[in-house]
Amino acid sequence: MATIYYDSDCDLDLIKGKRVAVIGYGSQGHAHSLNLKESGVDVVVGLREGSSSRDAAVAEGLKVLSPSEAAAWADVVMMLVPDQIMGTIYRESVEPNLEAGDTLLFAHGFNIHFGEITPPGDVDVAMVAPKGPGHLVRRTYTEGSGVPCLIAVHQDPSGAAHNVGLSYASAIGGGRAGILETTFKEETETDLFGEQVILCGGVSELIKASFETLVEAGYQPESAYFETLHELKLIVDLLYEGGLSWMRYSVSDTAEYGDYTRGNRIVTDEAREEMRKILGEIQSGAFANEWMAQAREGAPFLLEQRDANRSHQVEQVGAELRKLMPFMEPKTAP
Repeated sequence: MATIYYDSDCDLDLIKGKRVAVIGYGSQGHAHSLNLKESGVDVVVGLREGSSSRDAAVAEGLKVLSPSEAAAWADVVMMLVPDQIMGTIYRESVEPNLEAGDTLLFAHGFNIHFGEITPPGDVDVAMVAPKGPGHLVRRTYTEGSGVPCLIAVHQDPSGAAHNVGLSYASAIGGGRAGILETTFKEETETDLFGEQVILCGGVSELIKASFETLVEAGYQPESAYFETLHELKLIVDLLYEGGLSWMRYSVSDTAEYGDYTRGNRIVTDEAREEMRKILGEIQSGAFANEWMAQAREGAPFLLEQRDANRSHQVEQVGAELRKLMPFMEPKTAP
């Protein structure tokens, strides 16, 4: 059974006694910075010159420095920039400004686990990873709760890395929901597997394939959208609240019977074998090497697929239907 910590196990004064630099001001960066600030932590944001996020950070009352200046000023540096550019920013701006006894934090283990970043041996290295997007980390904090976090220690020359990590997690709201002990290896590999097999890759392909099957059979695209995408939120909410059993209790007996008798015809032994292959590619580093090579080329395949998938019929139909839903504020990807 994994160890779980709460605010009562954390000494908030530890992080309040440090100077913290958050490198990046995206989804996670804005949430961490604001939550830290409101917890009484001395925090600055490290952004490159000309960053589109600078005005937003300043408008929130945060001090903004260059990544190099922020790292030189801080005792604790949290890296919250995309995986594919993190190594470059670290080597150019952070590494030259680290001193013995500093703490280097990550919210995802990718760059450490796959060797894109190799910190000096006299620096503490830990991970504090909220298990939710930044807007949820921020909103739950303002509501008095929080998002569960993972904590892991990669190296600990000072002997204080774990406690500083717990203190940081508490300051962003994680101690209110629970802070789960893990390792950089476990967090990285399970996170990538979940994204690829179910949360992003698996779900996206199931939605598109099921929508296309209904439309090709002559059903209205609007009906197909509701059955294959819109109602998914209702099911996910039930899963979130009480797991598979609660979801099955909440749906009709007909739906539950169809679940048991047809679901394994979709996720077949062949699909399970493919899952094992994907996990193997993650564990071996093959996926990381593939993605970083793509990123160094400007991510052409990613950009091509992003455009192609935005033009899929399920996206077009959904955009029109969401405009007709008074309870929803439709979102459009930039």
